[in-house]
Amino acid sequence: MLAIVAAVGALLGAAILPCVPAQAQTTAALPFPPPVQERVSVLNARLGLHPDKTRLVLELSDSVPFTVSVHGSPYRVVVDLPDVSWPGGSAVTPGKGLVARYRFEGRDGGASRLVVETDGPVRVVESYLIPPRDGFTPRFVLDIARTTPAQFAASAPVAAVAGPAPSPSHSPSPAAVREAARPPAKKDPIVPVAAALPPPVPPRAAPVPEKPMIVVDPGHGGVDPGAVGVGGVYEKDITLAMARELKRQLEGSGRYRVRLTRDKDVFIRLRDRVAIAREANADLFLSLHADSIGSANMRGLSIYTLSDKASDREAEMLAAKENRADALAGVDLSSENDLVASILIDLAQRDTMNHSKRFANMALDHLGREVKLIPSKPHRQAGFAVLTAPDMPSALVEMGYLSSPEDVSLLSRSVHREKLGRAMLRTIDAYFKWLTGVQKS
Repeated sequence: MLAIVAAVGALLGAAILPCVPAQAQTTAALPFPPPVQERVSVLNARLGLHPDKTRLVLELSDSVPFTVSVHGSPYRVVVDLPDVSWPGGSAVTPGKGLVARYRFEGRDGGASRLVVETDGPVRVVESYLIPPRDGFTPRFVLDIARTTPAQFAASAPVAAVAGPAPSPSHSPSPAAVREAARPPAKKDPIVPVAAALPPPVPPRAAPVPEKPMIVVDPGHGGVDPGAVGVGGVYEKDITLAMARELKRQLEGSGRYRVRLTRDKDVFIRLRDRVAIAREANADLFLSLHADSIGSANMRGLSIYTLSDKASDREAEMLAAKENRADALAGVDLSSENDLVASILIDLAQRDTMNHSKRFANMALDHLGREVKLIPSKPHRQAGFAVLTAPDMPSALVEMGYLSSPEDVSLLSRSVHREKLGRAMLRTIDAYFKWLTGVQKS
């Protein structure tokens, strides 16, 4: 584990005595009282999911020293801080990724503690403080990754990682400085869950890779019915029925994990649909829709992916946001300026768009054998909000036209939805077979 790195800032000088005229020096001059030091606050706390780790970020009003340690029984990561204010009080906050939940505790002697409970044994990849710059306040960053119980036990005793000293504007008391500089092992030995090491674990086969996560998004819902088709059929009902059928077939294959952005008639904002998929760490995002047009003769399926122009706008928007720690999975852009962040997001998005286009072409090949495609350019590009995630291949499937009596009849029948689901399953199989080959090469 990491060794302790002590870094404590120097204390401010003594209080300044007031200037007293010579003729008034018959009365003893008293020093001004020391200025009241403002309490450092945690302005925001957030979790980010990445392919190989979970990230916790605290936005602070000022820099503070810290120590990070890993414990067992139960598994948790503890961040010790000086006395800081926490916006949520002592309430427990639900987690995600490797974090089951986290809470803030006040400690005796003017100290604070953040307890991050994990869903199993973890190791600290990194913990560091980003100083204030580019208009951002200081940020504490903690990255944790999963480890095995044997590796966790073998790392005993777990070392604490010490952070930097605070800025001079909020220096701790001399007692706090001495306490922060003291090695944690002398104060509170940290021992993982098992006091004794377990017997040697025999060699095992490499772990089976996790199944790809497919997030299926039934368009519209709730107060938003979408297109209203022939006979009064609602697009929101057609898309939900097809999403449930696709989920059934994907899970039935045993090759995929599946999540729906909605499994009932509720309204979900477009950006929230993307957020659901990113939180699930989706390997593929499919949004299902059924269009409507003024002509009853127009019918057939089409697929949309993100257009180049929409990609450029999205990269600019993401780069301009204040909170960019999780704009890209695995990359923290918080310390980058707008130009660099925009370039990095654009590069990631170009790669994602290429994967999305590959999937769309495969889908048209497989779906075109089972259902009718629109006669002109069935693969189209547009700036749909649900396609703008820069790190997640995405496609929007227009399954047909609800203004066409024939398409409405087909999409309302379970037999047709089963056939459409089988073709989509074959497409997804082909895509991940191709992706595996690309990753190996």
